[in-house]
Amino acid sequence: MKLLVVGGGSGGHITPAIAVIREILEKKPRTRVEFWTDRKYYKNVVKNTTEIGMKWGNEQENKKDYIRVRKVLSGKFRRYANWKFVDYFQHIDITLKDLIFKNIAGFFGFLAGIVQSFFRLVSKKNRPDVIFLKGGFVGLPVGIVARIFRIPYVIHESDMVPGLANRLLMKHAKVVAMGMPFEEGKGKERWEWVGIPVNEEFKVVSETKKKSLKKAFGFDEERPLVIVTGGSLGSLNLDEATRAILPELLKFTSVGLVAGRKHYEIMIDLKKYEEWDKAKLVSNFRMWEFNSAMFDLLGAADVVVSRAGATTIAELANLKKAVILVPFARLAGGHQVKNAEKLEKENAVLVVNDEKMQNKPEILLEAIKHLIRSPKEREELATRLHGEIKPDAAKRLAEILFEVEENEKKK
Repeated sequence: MKLLVVGGGSGGHITPAIAVIREILEKKPRTRVEFWTDRKYYKNVVKNTTEIGMKWGNEQENKKDYIRVRKVLSGKFRRYANWKFVDYFQHIDITLKDLIFKNIAGFFGFLAGIVQSFFRLVSKKNRPDVIFLKGGFVGLPVGIVARIFRIPYVIHESDMVPGLANRLLMKHAKVVAMGMPFEEGKGKERWEWVGIPVNEEFKVVSETKKKSLKKAFGFDEERPLVIVTGGSLGSLNLDEATRAILPELLKFTSVGLVAGRKHYEIMIDLKKYEEWDKAKLVSNFRMWEFNSAMFDLLGAADVVVSRAGATTIAELANLKKAVILVPFARLAGGHQVKNAEKLEKENAVLVVNDEKMQNKPEILLEAIKHLIRSPKEREELATRLHGEIKPDAAKRLAEILFEVEENEKKK
């Protein structure tokens, strides 16, 4: 089988795709896989696929090239949820920079992506048997060209609310795989709730293992640990709220802050709280730009404070963690807010309003303090969140791709 995987725009579109590729090669090691991604995530995809190649690329000398990774042109359409007409004038710097200039550049990037995808797929020899589109704007030009050449494609949407690119492509998808169930709508006979694939490292750890992980990161293994993360790029709002409440937090818990690559330098002054004595952490605070072993860092936590991206939620659910979600309300479609609202209704997480937190960081402090002092509630939240996962998501997605390929052969 020849498989083309397309994903990018955020880490949440990369990690599930990698998990599916691993599952496919587990079942059919001779599958020829090509991964197209955007420039920003190219190195990340190369790193992950190289690791896969070292396991499966046994028949070729250059194992790191077992999966071909290519950059694909694309353009993002920027818009913001919950903005009133007056907001565009109150935030004129954002309006001009993001909603006008970047959208003009994005439109031409989108057209260039269509042209690039057309010339890559115009030859029948180069066409895949099936395409897996892992959501996001990166897949839109590829999906449009796939429709022109009648190449079957499968979409996976992680959030409760499909993004714009997926909404435009859903009509002609062979299967629309849902990470979270959508609201009622047309086309549901081709929709299947499969869950969100995550890397196999994200799994429940025992109390003994959790203590050893705390110790490995330098924290007091007997003291509760809170990890605050806004993802690989970070969240400035979460970072600043943590800055405001950190002295109070450190009175009753250890704190690990993943500040993010985009905001780490802005938060560098917090390093004054990270005190070491002869290579031993003595202050119960650490800050990272990003940590490549997030499964271990999150595994060590008693409470996790996070944005509400679907893939992050799935990883935390697999780890069975007590979670405080602070959804980013300005994202188009409000998908993070709806992800968080769904889980809050099911008493699986606590939710803190981002805007209220910015005005009064003590709201986040009180939520953390409440969970640290309520081990029974932490366990109940973690158990309910863990119950939301579909542990065989990657396996089912691999099966769907195999089924689509077989059905196309029969035509």
